[in-house]
Amino acid sequence: MPTSNANSPAITHAGNMMTQPLLISDLIDYAAAHHGNQSIYSRRLEGDIHRYTYRDAQARSKQLANALIALGVQQGDRIGTLAWNGYRHFECYYGISGIGAICHTINPRLYQEQIQYIIQHAQDSYLFVDACFVSLLEPIAQQLSSVKGVVVMIDAEHMPKVDLPCDVFNYETLISEHSTEFIWPSLSPDCAACLCYTSGTTGNPKGVLYSHQSTVLHAYASRNPDALNIGRDSVLMPVVPMYHVCAWGAPYIAAMAGAKLVLPGSGMEGEDLHELIELAQVDIMLGVPTVWLRLLDYLDSKNLKMPSVKTVGVGGAASPRALVEALDKKHNAYLLPIWGMTETSPLATLGAPTKAMANMSDDERYRIQTTAGKPMFGIEIEIFDDDNQPVIHDGESRGFLRVRGPWVLQRYYLDDKPESFITDEQGRTWFDTGDIAVIDADSYLKIVDRAKDVVKSGGEWISSIDLENAAQGHDAVAEACVIGVKHEQWDERPLLFIVKQPSVEVSKEEIYAYLTTKVAKWWLPDDIIFIKELPHTATGKLQKRTLRDEYFLYLVNR
Repeated sequence: MPTSNANSPAITHAGNMMTQPLLISDLIDYAAAHHGNQSIYSRRLEGDIHRYTYRDAQARSKQLANALIALGVQQGDRIGTLAWNGYRHFECYYGISGIGAICHTINPRLYQEQIQYIIQHAQDSYLFVDACFVSLLEPIAQQLSSVKGVVVMIDAEHMPKVDLPCDVFNYETLISEHSTEFIWPSLSPDCAACLCYTSGTTGNPKGVLYSHQSTVLHAYASRNPDALNIGRDSVLMPVVPMYHVCAWGAPYIAAMAGAKLVLPGSGMEGEDLHELIELAQVDIMLGVPTVWLRLLDYLDSKNLKMPSVKTVGVGGAASPRALVEALDKKHNAYLLPIWGMTETSPLATLGAPTKAMANMSDDERYRIQTTAGKPMFGIEIEIFDDDNQPVIHDGESRGFLRVRGPWVLQRYYLDDKPESFITDEQGRTWFDTGDIAVIDADSYLKIVDRAKDVVKSGGEWISSIDLENAAQGHDAVAEACVIGVKHEQWDERPLLFIVKQPSVEVSKEEIYAYLTTKVAKWWLPDDIIFIKELPHTATGKLQKRTLRDEYFLYLVNR
């Protein structure tokens, strides 16, 4: 009998294919069965570098699954994690979601009040915590009414003294008491699997609840040649943390591909990263620009190279040309631009290399690498004007960026927040990203600014991102930040903050002279302020709100 609904035509013939849900547990089982001897490296809090295989990881994930069930954890329960990138955290990704519970990764770099809010909002029943983060819980423990117990992820020998008003377990002791045999339950592909909260730059953090199917689809699309291009011979090091947006899906992508996985733990500085790169012969790394700038500074200071590295995936902020050029010229590595959000799982667009790039000039190639790339299959992007009409894709016309796809959220966890979801004239629902962007004729996306960060001067828009990138092209500039501040005549004008390179002197006049050759005259900042360090959010992005609060009346009061 044909079936139909109001939004789709009648189905006259059903396909004859098997239906099988896409589940996260399938990924670790696949890796163990077909790439069982492939290595996973981890820098441990205990001080050493740990190495085991996907087969080992599967066995320990099943021990964890048995332990969770013994603790009374049921399908749908939220289980929080506060941990660095390490093999125990990797096991939580699979052991928690595999039984139908929800792996809720919590960012330890958030403010204490935000961590408390997130745990309470999610109603986490257990917390799995790296030993170094136990101190974050102790001051707020009395307010965490939903938490029944805390599992400290370190070996028994290094177990710290813990003062918490709930049950406390040592991870290794807990799982050692349980069997490595476990049959993962058959779940609906739409079953919730992972929960991550936004950074909370405006108001309280908001929860994004990923499903098993959305997570597996995201991993499948992300590993393709036009995306991250990860296969069984790849050596992947996600420096982007596992406590935020599932490390951009890297723990799932690596298992699906059978790639060697390198987890840097708390060792995010240049020396630690270089040691792991050399040890494991890493060829692809993922992280935010500030991490790579610090790594390059370290390599330059020690006159070191990283010949195994072929690709450096950069997201979280726009890629400055200086970083693109340094990776290319000094290390023969391709900076792969990535754009996405917590709300998009997060990968949505990437600028993968093409054969045509071999015949491009450096300027043309670098222009592409400083965009946000093209959308992956499954992701639709569009820019709209104030009247909700699509904007032409000419690389110059700006609009409000919206996105839709099978791994894009349709509502926030326990909060619909309907103003973030826009229905167009064709009846399609889009997520409004809050970004202002341009798209060119070849579908390359460029984020011009956050809608709240664009400088509106005399009715014209000045891109804070473009001005920051221009400033960072100067050899003396380590980091730059632009905010719009109140101006009596022009409404807003740009104010530029600069962090200088160590042991380098540079004057305002030199910066102005340099910027004059890079941007329009009316874009030049009304003042330049040298600062020791810039405030960042918990995910490494510039925290402009802090500077805006302090300096908004700077030009008026000057």
